[in-house]
Amino acid sequence: MLGLKMETDPRWVDLAQKNIAEILTDHAFCEQKAASNAISIIVQYPQYPDLVKAMISICQEELSHFEMVHEKIQALGLTLGFERKDPYVNDLSEYLRRNKTNSSSEGQFVNKMMFSAMIEARSCERFKRLSEQLEGEDLRTFYRNLMESEARHYMTFLGFARKYAKTVDVEACWKEFLAFEGELIKKYGKRETIHG
Repeated sequence: MLGLKMETDPRWVDLAQKNIAEILTDHAFCEQKAASNAISIIVQYPQYPDLVKAMISICQEELSHFEMVHEKIQALGLTLGFERKDPYVNDLSEYLRRNKTNSSSEGQFVNKMMFSAMIEARSCERFKRLSEQLEGEDLRTFYRNLMESEARHYMTFLGFARKYAKTVDVEACWKEFLAFEGELIKKYGKRETIHG
């Protein structure tokens, strides 16, 4: 369903397991950034009422997830650390910024939707790994539930790209973006962060 070209190396979960505090802190801030992204979409594209409504829901859900992760951190006797940089997200953004085929305002809208969809897709895939391989049923269940939400968000963003693109070939752009991400992800999966 996700269409990702490269699966995460299973050894990434071993890194996560060894430093669950790092993974949870990074995850918490991923949720916060996802909420901020939804707000920025509302600010940039208020002309689409259905998009605004969907982004309000996503923002609320992402903030709820931030709270859930923070509660999980506290329940484990840990403390939320500081925000980490996310080079993976920066690499995706840089690829889309360099993509001159989508330089029109419509193309930029498609890029924003694809960017958001890709992050949700990779997060979903990583959460699936965690839900299958982490030690402890509690954390596995926690990530299984969040995985389903990420999949919904992925579909929402791609759906809006397809709905509002009139001149941009969303399917061709998405296919190219998936190919790029498939190569990109090969350099990740070596750090105890959600996308690292």
